[in-house]
This record gives sequence, C-alpha cells and structure tokens, in this order.
Amino acid sequence: MRVIITGGTGLIGRTLAKDLSQDGHEVIVLSRDPEKQRIPSGIKTTHWDGRSPDGWGSHVDGAGAIVNLAGERLAGASPALRWTEDRRQRICQSRWNAGAAVTDAVRLAPTKPAVIVQASGIDYYTAGDQIAAENSPPGDDFLSHICMDYWEPSTAGTEAEGVRRVIVRIGPVIGPGSHVLKPLALQHKLFLGGPMGSGQQWFSWVHIADVIGAIRFLIDETSASSAYNLCAPKPLTNAEFSKTLGIVLRRPSFLPTPAFVLRLAFGEMSTTILNGVRGEPRRLLDAGYSFQFPDAESALRDSLS
Repeated sequence: MRVIITGGTGLIGRTLAKDLSQDGHEVIVLSRDPEKQRIPSGIKTTHWDGRSPDGWGSHVDGAGAIVNLAGERLAGASPALRWTEDRRQRICQSRWNAGAAVTDAVRLAPTKPAVIVQASGIDYYTAGDQIAAENSPPGDDFLSHICMDYWEPSTAGTEAEGVRRVIVRIGPVIGPGSHVLKPLALQHKLFLGGPMGSGQQWFSWVHIADVIGAIRFLIDETSASSAYNLCAPKPLTNAEFSKTLGIVLRRPSFLPTPAFVLRLAFGEMSTTILNGVRGEPRRLLDAGYSFQFPDAESALRDSLS
C-alpha cells in the first residue's frame, strides 16, 4: 500500500512513516525542504508547497491512504511562537491550504485513494469538567476555531469524490521525543515540578504508540469514517499527571506554577496549558481498538526509559 503523509517530519509523521515502512508499505513524505529532513532510509521524501498538488499529485493515483498532519506549530517556548495576529492567521491558513492541496490532488487522481486521515485536535471541544465524546459540541475559543473552521473542513471535499474520510482529534502526545513531555520532565528533574495554574484542568494525553496504532487501525477499518477522539481512555487533571510524572522520575511534584506567570510568559498561548478538555475516545473503543498504554504511569515509564 502506498501512503502519503503531509506534515511527515514531526513526531507523529516520522513515527508513522517508519512504522509503515517497516511493514513493507511504500511511504511518501511531503516536505517543503526534503533535503534537510532526517527521514529514515527506505522512505521517499517529495517537495510540496503546502498549497497545491504540484510536483506530488501523481503519487495520489491509486494510493492506499493520505494522512494529512500538516499545519504550523501551535505552541512552544520561543517568543516567536506567541499568538500575534499575523501568527494566528498563519496557523489557520497553513491548515486550510494543506487540506485544499490534498483535496485538489484527490480530485485530479484517476484512481482515488482509499481513505483520507485528517488530523485535528482534542481542543475542538469546550474546556472543562464535562466529558467530551465525539458527539459533544465544539468550543468557542481560538483552538476550537482552528479545528472546526480550518483543519477539519479543509479536506471535506474529498468525500464528494467518493473517498472515505476519517478525522482524528489528537490529544497532547507523550513518548520519546515528545515536545509536550520534555519540559515537564526537566522541571521535575530540577525539583521544580508541580501543577500548572490551578492544576484542575484536564489533560487528555495519548502515547505516541497509540497515535500510530489508532491511525493504522482506522486506515484498515473500512467501516470507519467521521471523527474519532485520539486520547487515552484515562485522562488526568494537570495535577494528577504531574504527580504521576513525579512518581516515575522519583522527584517531588508540589511546586505550582501560578497562572499569571504562564500568562506573562506565553500570552494567549498559555490557554494550551491552563485550559483542558476531558476527552473520551468513545468511538475508537467501540470500534474495537485496544490501547497499548491506557494509563499514564505505564505510558510515562515507557516514554522516559
């Protein structure tokens, strides 16, 4: 099976490409600068501009799947990643343009791909204590707006071409190389670990192995379509996750970081830390997917071993 991955140079894309390639599948990763990417041997990289099928669209003909992960990075410690108005527009447009390119490529392909896997985020839903299953209403903040108005509808046109489409609303990913886990682990190693803000916000984490496993499960499950929450079945509050991380690292976890400090450091982007969705992977479990890491302690021990 030929699988095309956009946004294939991030943690999810690289891991998925390697996993598929090891099983004998033909994998093509699209990149704006393929010569500079560290892609495992046996995986083909092809240039794309992030907005059109030029130069890569021919690979779509007869492909087994397209996994669209592309989009400008949402958050990080660098001041350059703060949510200025210009950057907010780039975040939204990068997702829309990538999806539009995939849609155009599918429309032009003589033989359509079997399935499109469209990435989204668990922040599609309203933050708070209520359980967010796939039929829960969307939120009304910037993160929800990205998912609802740009990311998810960007490839909706492929359904009119008769292509099965699956949307994966992914929670914060932990595992080796995780940008989410690395700073939290460092804080604890320096004896500075503890809850962020109130610590009562939910953290719908997921291990990278289950991100890959679930995506592959949904590619192969021909009855799968529409949206699936891709988060572990046992979400924790931020304080509970921090405590579990402290246990795994054998470090204390009692030093809170006040909300105002996070707001001063990150501006509006601090909502990615201070707000949280209580996600539930209801449809994924009902479909028969079995999580490799359903609880945080085993996931963290594997991630930090």
